[in-house]
Amino acid sequence: MWWPWKKTKALPEHLKTGEWGEEVAERFLKKKGFKIIGRRVRLDRDELDIVAQFNGVLVFVEVKTRKNEEFGRAISAVNRGKRASLSRAAVHYLRKLREKPDFFRFDVVEVIGEKGAGDPQIRHIENAFNLDSKYRLPW
Repeated sequence: MWWPWKKTKALPEHLKTGEWGEEVAERFLKKKGFKIIGRRVRLDRDELDIVAQFNGVLVFVEVKTRKNEEFGRAISAVNRGKRASLSRAAVHYLRKLREKPDFFRFDVVEVIGEKGAGDPQIRHIENAFNLDSKYRLPW
């Protein structure tokens, strides 16, 4: 099957909404006192948008970007399958750490807006969901 976008190396500007949203979320989290450890952390087939630390807690952040709310709330896009994927990636990440963290959590940051269209609306949902029960912690 032929996919026309596979021939181009860079996405057009209007398709880079997700990257822009992650940059906005990172700046937002830094202002709140989060220490960014990694961005777009790839673990096998899964990816963690942002890995951060806040008050001794390891935070796995999923960033959801929407042009406007007509596309639905971004938190609704973090369905059971996405939570399982994020849990799998988090457990994989935790296995690679030298020291286990005392606490970790999953946050979701919703970014609503467009690049160059004024200040976006940002919602930070702390402790948005728990580790999927089918994944076991490495300790």
